[in-house]
Amino acid sequence: MNDQILPGSIHLFRQTMLPFAIAIWFLSSACNHDKIETFASPAGYNLNQPFIYELPPELDEISGIVYYPKDKAVFAIHDERGWLYKIYLDKEVTIKKWKYAHGADFEELALVDSTFYALKSNGNIIAFKFITPNSLSERTYHLAKEGKNEFEILYPDSTRQKLIMICKDCQIDEKNKTSAITFDNKQQKFLDAPAFVIDAGEIEKKLGKKVGKFKPSAAAINPLSGKLFIVSSVNKLLVITDLNGKIENAYSLNRKLFKQPEGIAFTPTGDLLISNESADVGPANILFFKINESTQR
Repeated sequence: MNDQILPGSIHLFRQTMLPFAIAIWFLSSACNHDKIETFASPAGYNLNQPFIYELPPELDEISGIVYYPKDKAVFAIHDERGWLYKIYLDKEVTIKKWKYAHGADFEELALVDSTFYALKSNGNIIAFKFITPNSLSERTYHLAKEGKNEFEILYPDSTRQKLIMICKDCQIDEKNKTSAITFDNKQQKFLDAPAFVIDAGEIEKKLGKKVGKFKPSAAAINPLSGKLFIVSSVNKLLVITDLNGKIENAYSLNRKLFKQPEGIAFTPTGDLLISNESADVGPANILFFKINESTQR
């Protein structure tokens, strides 16, 4: 008799419980979706929702980037190759390239007027200008600083009319300090006095958590706010300062989106671009964050 009741019980269970189980599954999925971690963003931007431009394998180690408004394109360099790339950001990414140097360890790119400045990790700067598409003038400026010095940031500051380098790891810095060095591109020399010093303790106060040694990897000045946006790939942070390095805010970055951010640039209208190296996790990319103009009014 039990054998006859059991199949009927199973059938009844399937009829009554299966819809209930499906409903629970949908509810659970919705709850999990709501629990997807979101990260705070600076005013005018949503760092959780970029438009992603995937880059070809040749740019797996993309370093510094510069936005070029004339062609709505991005100039970039490669960490291990002395090539200048021009990346056209369209439905399909296309690139052009030109050789500017031999060697490796190119970390950052700046453009002032028609002269490019490529920063090497040791602080040396290669300034180059194309005379024709196949010929260029080039000069290297050597940073005379004792001890170990590592740099990944070089950006133009129009208020100073100079280029600024920020240490990633310099022997002259104390544990919680990160110094900036000025390169006078008109006088073609490095200045002795620091441009400013960033205090990691102030970053920790804004975040409410420990940061340790601050190791920045890219920086650019927002053309609308006049503030300096500094990215750190090691710390997974976006730090905003005034032009003298005073900390105004700091934001943790989503490691899934910002796998290895080593380039940052702005369009003239304030849109934000951040480049990621491949980091052996899918292709390298450029993240595009459209500015929300209503927040700027």
